[in-house]
Amino acid sequence: MVNPIALIDYGAGNLHSVHNALKAVGASPAITADPDMVAKAERIVMPGVGSFRACRDGLIGIPGMVEALEQRVLRDGAPFLGICVGMQLLATRGLEHGETLGLDWIGGEVRKIERTDPAIRVPHMGWNDVALTPHHGDHPLVEEGEAYYLHSYHFVPDEGRDVAAMTDHGGGLVAAVARDNIAGVQFHPEKSQAFGLGLLRRFLEWKP
Repeated sequence: MVNPIALIDYGAGNLHSVHNALKAVGASPAITADPDMVAKAERIVMPGVGSFRACRDGLIGIPGMVEALEQRVLRDGAPFLGICVGMQLLATRGLEHGETLGLDWIGGEVRKIERTDPAIRVPHMGWNDVALTPHHGDHPLVEEGEAYYLHSYHFVPDEGRDVAAMTDHGGGLVAAVARDNIAGVQFHPEKSQAFGLGLLRRFLEWKP
């Protein structure tokens, strides 16, 4: 039996808020730490709150989970959405509390936001823009608007083509990444009211 949406529970996600937001747009998500369920999921959502290292350790600490994700997403092509640190884990490495290897699905690294202006606060917290990059101007999942952010580290992809949207907080920060059937957003759709619910609704219909 195929599960409509697997919401990955690895001890580091804002699970219940994301679960409720998905239900609000008509989904029937299953919160799961079972690799077998993930391997049969039609779509996969991976939230993440906390440090890069703690989230990565929680994910790899579930026997078979990374392998199930790689099979279902990279080889089978199931639509995948990473949220906040769940997006950052797509990177090659994170530099929070020392270097930690990520999933390396989208090459790049996660670095601390630099305070280039004394008026800029870190963490980047609150509502800010989501501006599409020209090469992703017609992306079926990510649209322009305003979303809610809460993060001190940001994803710097190796390839500009993987950046789907940007935001401005004392300089440009990546708001979303996308490649094929993989998408990730730095902001929190579950806290972004109508804008966030619209993204989740489109994710349910996304056929990359």
